[in-house]
Amino acid sequence: MKLFVIGIGPGHERYLTAEAREALERAEVVAGYPLYLGLIRDLIRGKRQLSTPMRKEEVRCRMALESAAGGSVTALVCSGDAGVYGMAALVYELAPEYPEVEVVIVPGITAALSAAAILGSPLTNDFAVISLSDLLTPWDEIERRLAAVAAAGLVLCLYNPASAKRRSHLKRACDIVLRRRPEDTVCGLVRNAGREGESSRFLSLGELRDAEADMFTTVVIGNASTALIGERMVTPRGYRHD
Repeated sequence: MKLFVIGIGPGHERYLTAEAREALERAEVVAGYPLYLGLIRDLIRGKRQLSTPMRKEEVRCRMALESAAGGSVTALVCSGDAGVYGMAALVYELAPEYPEVEVVIVPGITAALSAAAILGSPLTNDFAVISLSDLLTPWDEIERRLAAVAAAGLVLCLYNPASAKRRSHLKRACDIVLRRRPEDTVCGLVRNAGREGESSRFLSLGELRDAEADMFTTVVIGNASTALIGERMVTPRGYRHD
């Protein structure tokens, strides 16, 4: 009785790892948010599919665990990596109620990595990832984390920078970082990384403050050493040039 929790990466099948593809092929039942199931529709055609809307994550995980407990090889899919803002932790929290189910986590390419590859190489040195969604994390805690990362001089990758109900979160985040970094700090913005309609652009931290973004946007804020080199965003590792 097995449940694969699979990170499918950005969504296009070329970004699937070989392990993820193999697990999907083995699965008899595939569970996930409808958008993610749609991204891999050609790979799961003919399989039983289970889905729930947004904010029904626990229900979705239980459906997947119950399917596996019932004897079907089951896959629960997440975008990016299942262990980075995905369902892996919730599955493990619920798994003790289903002791007969073996849970296997299958890693995927998280948005920070796919966006960084599009922008150049902005994450070559130390960096942090913070979600601006305050649905599960209080905003005052997010602010403390932003301030700490800005003070530490880390490159900062932002997930969920804005939504229909959170139009000002990116601006507020930039204001916090601007206390520690100059307005001309190099930043990058990628929308639909690795999906149809992919777009990207470079802008300064001052410009980022008023930029349009949504839940499909990944933002990278550089540090003091980040620069544009040949129209690519690069954070040097510090190797010597002999």
